[in-house]
Amino acid sequence: MTRQRAEPYDAIVVGSGITGGWAAKELTEHGLRTLVIERGRHVEHGKDYVSEWLQPWELPHRGRGDPALYARDYPIQSRNYAFGEATKHFFVNDREHPYAVDDDKPFRWIRGYQLGGRSLIWGRACWRWSDLDFEANARDGHGVDWPIRYRDLEPWYSHVERFIGVAGERRGIPHLPDGDLLPPWEMNCAEQAMKRGIETAFPERYMTVTRVANLTRALNGRQACQARDQCARGCSYGAYFSSLSSTLPAAQRTGKLTIVTDAIVDRVLYDAKRDRASGVRVLDAHTGAEREYHARLIFLNASTFGTAQILLNSTSARFPTGLANSSGELGHNVMDHLSKAGARATMPGLVDQYVYGRRPTGTYIPRFRNVGAGDKQVDFLRGYGIQAGASRPSWQRAGREPGFGAALKDELREPGPWQVSMQGYIECLPRHENHADLDPERRDRWGIPILRLHCGWSENERAARRDLKQQSVEMLEAAGCTDVQMWDDDAPPGFSVHEMGTARMGRDAATSVLNAHNQAHDVKNLFITDGACMTSSSCVNPSETYMALTARAVDHAVRELNRRNL
Repeated sequence: MTRQRAEPYDAIVVGSGITGGWAAKELTEHGLRTLVIERGRHVEHGKDYVSEWLQPWELPHRGRGDPALYARDYPIQSRNYAFGEATKHFFVNDREHPYAVDDDKPFRWIRGYQLGGRSLIWGRACWRWSDLDFEANARDGHGVDWPIRYRDLEPWYSHVERFIGVAGERRGIPHLPDGDLLPPWEMNCAEQAMKRGIETAFPERYMTVTRVANLTRALNGRQACQARDQCARGCSYGAYFSSLSSTLPAAQRTGKLTIVTDAIVDRVLYDAKRDRASGVRVLDAHTGAEREYHARLIFLNASTFGTAQILLNSTSARFPTGLANSSGELGHNVMDHLSKAGARATMPGLVDQYVYGRRPTGTYIPRFRNVGAGDKQVDFLRGYGIQAGASRPSWQRAGREPGFGAALKDELREPGPWQVSMQGYIECLPRHENHADLDPERRDRWGIPILRLHCGWSENERAARRDLKQQSVEMLEAAGCTDVQMWDDDAPPGFSVHEMGTARMGRDAATSVLNAHNQAHDVKNLFITDGACMTSSSCVNPSETYMALTARAVDHAVRELNRRNL
């Protein structure tokens, strides 16, 4: 292999997804010459959204895909809701990117290796966390205490929302803080009926439209959402937030950004004399050639497991078990949200009403378990939120209904009855035994040890799932629904694509990897702001919190750099 030493930069950002894009934007806007390194291919906003305008009949398998191809190359990725014939090019080939799991503990690691990362295929739900979340570990003794509280992130949440555009309702719910929001999307008539029934029967519960990073009006040069609900194909309008539509263009406008794609970072370089990270080593994705890049600041934003893999592989005499791992917590405390369970039903009536367009969001019932001192006692800690929605099936329901001939065709001219569903997202407790490590024998085609994932649900998550299903049934029945049925796909970790942990923040260097500013306790110029940094999981989607943490960390890093502390 050949070695090439590149000229130094002020900052290196590893990864170009949601947090990598934010790190690039903030660093360059502070005047730092910044290199973004992406392991996947280059994707150009708009031009490379190759399936954006295709109709089902223009796809080889009419959008249904090739089952044999999926089984061979995408057995994990094809289980994700956004995966399909029109989007598979934004997901990794599982056969080419292996990882290992325990026989009795499956994990579905969903990945997108391209410029923009998973910001092209994410679900876009944006909620602020509250002190119900940031104080949870201290309250019940699981994990370590967060070194920050809501007041520390509040201005950064606003900073993020004003730039990305979050459409949502202000409800004044203390544990789901309001923010700088665009006008919300509207509930349809069946959802409004659900809302009335649930809030009447359960006055302590609320139903609102999910806050989502899809613009309801133009913002920062991006156009309003067209309600096509094909976001995972890419959006030329820039109507949903992604690195390609928003943060990377902002960074490019500063003239301070350099992007390198098809470049796999396998380790962070450590300078023992200076006790600092000096740069990164990169392998060319096509040739395997090695090269090094150097900078004064290193931001790891390669995703929860991508970041863990790089750090675990960055060994030295001082850090024999991985860079910045004096605590022994690197790779540990993996979390995800237990989902894919709830209830479904039919909402009777309302057959004279329909919706037009495909709204890019649904509805949400915020956590109502273990919220206040007067709550009904339950047999689990923490809680869950419920994502819900209602729609009328179209003619495509023909494959599931009996009948044939003219009578069936006549029936299919009208939409079916209103169907409603609820799916919970349950908080996962941080547990040391849930962890990732490097396989001592197996390596990928670039010679990097593959990651092994050891993660399963605890009895606490399973108890919350039982309660979630029962409460979903009771709420749908209270809303006047019929044919109410529980459902449970018994999904393993990874299904929610909210993996967190592996390099947690904390107050004590002996029990955590990062401090209150996402700065490594052991290596002062190393910052981690992707999901790896999380100390607990909440039950609330984490992406907006990642973005706020990233902007805050950059602000701190630049201040420390200017003070010559790094």
